[in-house]
Amino acid sequence: MNALMKLLILAPCFFFIALIKLLYDYLWIPLRIQHMLNSQGIKGPPYRFIHGNNKEVTKMKQKALSKSVGLTDDLFPRVHPHFYTWTNRYGKNFVYWNGARAELVISEPELIKEVLKNSEQIFQKKQLSDIGMKFLGNGLIFIEGEKWAEHRKLANHTFHGESLKNMTPAIIASVETMLEKWNGQEGKEIEVYQEFRLLTSEVISRTAFGSSYLEGEKIFAMLDKSTIIVSQNLSKTRIPLISKLWKSADLLESEKLAKEIQDRLMKIVKKREDKAVNGEVNSFGNDFLGLLLNVYHDSDEKNRISLEDLVAECKTFYFAGQETVNSLLAWIVLHLAIRGDWQEKARREVVDIFGNQNPHLEGIAKLKIMTMIINETLRLYGPTGVLQRTVTREIQLGKLLLPANIDILPLNIGLHRDPHFWGNDVHHFKPERFAEGIAKDTNYTAAAFFPFGLGPRSCVGMTFAMIETKIALSMILQRYTITLSPAYVHSPILILTLRPQNGIQVILEPIHSNA
Repeated sequence: MNALMKLLILAPCFFFIALIKLLYDYLWIPLRIQHMLNSQGIKGPPYRFIHGNNKEVTKMKQKALSKSVGLTDDLFPRVHPHFYTWTNRYGKNFVYWNGARAELVISEPELIKEVLKNSEQIFQKKQLSDIGMKFLGNGLIFIEGEKWAEHRKLANHTFHGESLKNMTPAIIASVETMLEKWNGQEGKEIEVYQEFRLLTSEVISRTAFGSSYLEGEKIFAMLDKSTIIVSQNLSKTRIPLISKLWKSADLLESEKLAKEIQDRLMKIVKKREDKAVNGEVNSFGNDFLGLLLNVYHDSDEKNRISLEDLVAECKTFYFAGQETVNSLLAWIVLHLAIRGDWQEKARREVVDIFGNQNPHLEGIAKLKIMTMIINETLRLYGPTGVLQRTVTREIQLGKLLLPANIDILPLNIGLHRDPHFWGNDVHHFKPERFAEGIAKDTNYTAAAFFPFGLGPRSCVGMTFAMIETKIALSMILQRYTITLSPAYVHSPILILTLRPQNGIQVILEPIHSNA
């Protein structure tokens, strides 16, 4: 009885304390941050209790995606309708609310450069949600500090000059496999987004894991499912207390996928380990998986990585090595199909350098026109995610005094489409913008063009991605002319990367003389 009486007496106290904490975390702090930023000229949509602006974001995205678009490269209003609206309303720098979390969106090159260079380690990678952690949470993209430095060193070793040279035959062999499948399909419609998905999956399987696409097929499929779940939850509000006591269906599905991916990865790891143990090979190998296994089995415990880290890095490379290049190739082929003049310019350059022979690294470095085409496609259709940073302590950024524990999003899609840097024809596909290199054609050297990020956290696989893209395009252009199918419907959609929602349908006609 005494215990029950105490509980009845204390219950209102617990409730009162919980209510005070709720109001402090979800009302007082957001309103204080909002006032602090507003007083410095940083405006934005007003904070709404608990949900922030997430309901508005969801409605705007649904409305934008419900509208059909013509064959246009003016995609900002479609893929980021909330950012597009708020940039026009509040200016290049504004604050909005992802739940109770302030997110400062910046589109000024000097501020972006300062954040991404991060020389004092103040702007760190944004912490992931529970669902995000199940996806790539412990991989190179999101880890920090000494752990990041060690993992980055491994990745750098994978993509240094000699390694890239050794990867070239595997890339060529993968493209040849795809082209052999296209034999007999001349004049028929081909959906190239899916074709490039298979190609890039095969390339990353061969070059980083010494396996085949078929061996990693289920991993790619499950990573794609995880990508969709993460994307669907970007603007969902985490309700206090409920989110800690109850797992959503998406979180349960993410946990299931993470377990299945780990099990399949471990089979690939075990296969490589068994070969070394049985004496079939001298070491674990020099590809990315081999480097990871060497560190995983290091005799010095201080140098070892954990099993969790090994799995996370494998997932990161499977995803990043496949999805980015896949989308890039598809969007380039779309533009070459539309712009026959640039297709012919690129083909002439390829034939001048390689003739009817397979590409080689020395020639790839000379593909100036193709580089212009790739850069312009990256400007219009490049990756737009994983650039968010968290402010770890109060800091001066430009003229702004920022509080700790807010997030910053460098908005590259806004900057890549800013008429001030690119001219009034900013929404048109014009590779000639890059004829004299990136710095000259943006009229700004700081950070007007950064599809692969900036600073120490820039994409480690950037050179590899460019080589793979140039090899695939060169081999296609040597053999085929590309025209757009009448069935194509332009429907870009953002699912972490910018994808064609309904694929890209083209018609290929063979070039009978390659000499």
